[in-house]
Amino acid sequence: MATRYIPYFPEPIEGQAILNDFTRILKYYGNDKVKENLKRGMPLYEVETVERVGDNPDNNMVIRGECISACAYLKDKGISVDLVYIDPPFASGADYAKKVSLRRNPNPEKAEAIVKAEEEIEMNEDFKAFEEKMYGDVWNKEDYLNWMYDNLRAIKSVMSETASIYIHLDWHIGHYVKILMDEIFGEDNFKNEVIWCYRGMAIAEGHYTRRHDSIYFYTKNEEHVFNWRDISEELEITTQNKYKNIEEGTNRRFRLHGRNIKGSPIQNMSDIDIKWLKTNPELCKVDYLDEKVGVKPRDWFIMDYINIMSTERVDYATQKPEALLERIVKASSNENMIVADFFGGSGVAAAVANKLNRKFIHCDIGINSIQTTRDRLVSDNAQFDILEVKDGVSLYRNPVQTMDKMKSLIKGLRNEDSLDEFWEGAIQDSKEGLIPVYVPNLMDSSTKLLDKALMIDIIRKAIPDLPDDVKKVIVYYIDITSIDEIQQVIKDDDTTLVEIELRDLKELLSDVVVEDYVEYSIQEVQEKLFKEYEVRIDNFVSDRVIQKIEEYNAKRQAQCLKSAKEYKPITISENGLETIEYLSLDCTNKDGAWKSDSEIKIDKSSYVIVNGKKTKEFWNGTIKSEQKPLRLKVRNICGDESIIVI
Repeated sequence: MATRYIPYFPEPIEGQAILNDFTRILKYYGNDKVKENLKRGMPLYEVETVERVGDNPDNNMVIRGECISACAYLKDKGISVDLVYIDPPFASGADYAKKVSLRRNPNPEKAEAIVKAEEEIEMNEDFKAFEEKMYGDVWNKEDYLNWMYDNLRAIKSVMSETASIYIHLDWHIGHYVKILMDEIFGEDNFKNEVIWCYRGMAIAEGHYTRRHDSIYFYTKNEEHVFNWRDISEELEITTQNKYKNIEEGTNRRFRLHGRNIKGSPIQNMSDIDIKWLKTNPELCKVDYLDEKVGVKPRDWFIMDYINIMSTERVDYATQKPEALLERIVKASSNENMIVADFFGGSGVAAAVANKLNRKFIHCDIGINSIQTTRDRLVSDNAQFDILEVKDGVSLYRNPVQTMDKMKSLIKGLRNEDSLDEFWEGAIQDSKEGLIPVYVPNLMDSSTKLLDKALMIDIIRKAIPDLPDDVKKVIVYYIDITSIDEIQQVIKDDDTTLVEIELRDLKELLSDVVVEDYVEYSIQEVQEKLFKEYEVRIDNFVSDRVIQKIEEYNAKRQAQCLKSAKEYKPITISENGLETIEYLSLDCTNKDGAWKSDSEIKIDKSSYVIVNGKKTKEFWNGTIKSEQKPLRLKVRNICGDESIIVI
């Protein structure tokens, strides 16, 4: 439950068009009189430090929580950020998921089947149930824009007076968000629409191939950081530009050493052109290039996406290249400034900020984002704290999984076409008849919290649209301002006779998380000059991973029966060690924040990464530490982590 509310940035920019549909002020009427004006702020929740990596003198943060929750925490602590880059959902209608791979079993005999297949779970459209969903980018336009409006206002409230913000979008929704940005930050503070062009294999039918994103660059005020010389492009100047017509009577244009020379429309110099120039110098003369000057960079970037062979690749669906962020971070921040990404994804902004001697704040609601970023930063020798906001997002694993789990746990809940999309579905009761059910959306802070404003919305807007024979509705909540306050709102209302029952979703979810089972043994081993502690994993069972594999096998079998293909199920060995992705030993703390004194990560190729350093060795089933371990952490291939006190 929120402890209190932090005010937003006071008002939209004076003189801008006010989008009344997106304000956080709700007026409602009773007996034709205004009864109350309700204004919300950013809910401030309890924040727990779950891990500290290094001494962290710069107070770098990796925050698991919603954007608005993170902003409330920063504002309460008096922390302001100097550069914001966000790559939020694009309202693209797509689900994004992590591919799950079995690792090589440490036991050679048990590893044989895994090594033969090197099974990576197939992730086509027919098998989405086995994907590890990170988030769903499925929105209707109005809900998305309301959600973005709230997030952008919250972000602005924690930006320093000279800060800039870059918001990364594409053709799906970018032009709508541009209008919100104009209102919140002011048209005069709009600096550029940066076009990022990239290559790819996409084939378009009936339209041009879509191979660019838009990045909107705004500042909070006129005074802001922009280091154009740090990212300037060198332009070579010639003292003369003399060209001689070639025999065919046309002009040629040459790009020498990657620099443009003014000439005819041919833009690139091919190998044939170079050979021709060398063998026919008398036919075309180009004067010497003898000067270089710096010019301000253009508002279009040409750089590729992360390819499959890139060393940057962290297997995150929406990962952006470091080169893109390097240009933004260098241009709009200085060393020791704070760079923040509130939809952090793969952690590229934090990683680049760290490499360029900036401080960083990474925030995301997905556990996979936090784990990916954490491991990435450890490999870069970064120092940071991992914080978890107790805002209901992490009740299960991530918002998408929590939402799916909620729906499956509500007995009798089914889709009902006659109901508005506000209602998740309905329960058919023998006495009450059709009972519509409201389930909060964890992706949307304005609906996750049940407060007076939302309750009045339900009473005045949602219930009147229900069929006339509805006698009762059920309203679930993750967080509530005050149960007594909401009950009083319901009691005071005289516009409906429909009974409203309130239910706490946390009670449903509290018993569904089954911890992974770990059997281990520990012993002291003598190395050359000193003793070490060795923890050996003897057995590992993850009900969640097993369930996912069983679901996959069932779907795969059904498909093979239809296509007459040979069916080969995925199987797990008795000790289950191929379902482990990561291990860590805490030799410092018996409880509280985790301190990783020794850690091992097994990558998709089954090679071991030891304390952030890549190797070409396979895991042998153990993890070692110089000090006596107090706690063991094990992460399965789906991302669930278990902590065992040794």
